[in-house]
Amino acid sequence: MTQPADVVVVTGANSGIGRAVALHLAERGMTVYGTVRSVDKAAKLLSMADDRGVTVELVELDVADDESVRAGLARVLAEAGRVDVLVNNAGIGGNGVVEEAPIETYAEVMNVNVYGGLRCLKVLLPGMRDRRRGTVVNMSSVAGRFASIAQGPYVMSKWALEAVSEQLAQELAPFGVRVAIIEPGITKSAIFAKNVEGTEPGSPYEPHLRRMFRFYQAALAHATDADEVGKVVHEAIVTDAPRLRYTVSWGGDEIVAGRAEISDEDWVALGAIVDDDEYYRAFSDAFGVDITNRP
Repeated sequence: MTQPADVVVVTGANSGIGRAVALHLAERGMTVYGTVRSVDKAAKLLSMADDRGVTVELVELDVADDESVRAGLARVLAEAGRVDVLVNNAGIGGNGVVEEAPIETYAEVMNVNVYGGLRCLKVLLPGMRDRRRGTVVNMSSVAGRFASIAQGPYVMSKWALEAVSEQLAQELAPFGVRVAIIEPGITKSAIFAKNVEGTEPGSPYEPHLRRMFRFYQAALAHATDADEVGKVVHEAIVTDAPRLRYTVSWGGDEIVAGRAEISDEDWVALGAIVDDDEYYRAFSDAFGVDITNRP
């Protein structure tokens, strides 16, 4: 008897990584529901799906709102009968040094990047547990393993997502439900164009923000196509040898490995370097990604 196609929900499917994941999984024969905050703004997603000869069912849903999540996912369950895979992709950026970032920014970023996924889990996990089959894919970042300066709210949210994902993986193991954490490095995505907040002029933390933007400026020249993340998500879903973590995209492996190798004391000492050029050289040497613009 042929196994029916997996039914997949991809949150934040309207752009960037989420759109690439939704399209890639649809091309692999999965039944994909892509959540978007406004169906009226999903023309590009639908056009790209049409060009590829696939279908992505749109679900209007805001992961930051309890009732919106319940209503949107109830519609999916009513139409499809079940959900086999949840890809918690919806997310926002959040710049700011820890001292200066407003509490409201921390709350907003956590509400989308962490609580949004939890809202979806609470609706869909009971069915996965009952069937003793399913996969939860949580879209983290290398910033979930590496505390990038001047991105306090974003870093906090991704570290929190990594922690709750580790716990969830153990809790769901007896029920045959798998958890995969995807950790993209620098990937072509609209999130960078939207993530331009900085410090106030004259802030003592201006060097931190300058160094953070220098990293992204250097990295974007090598940014990985979001389709590569789609391939990794598909592998995490279908593999017979599942792992908890999957690192992908430019700089991902190097940054995660570099932070694991550098001591906490050397990490702190890196931040104490005053001269920008010296900092860029030290960062590049420690993490194996060149942000110095050396020829």
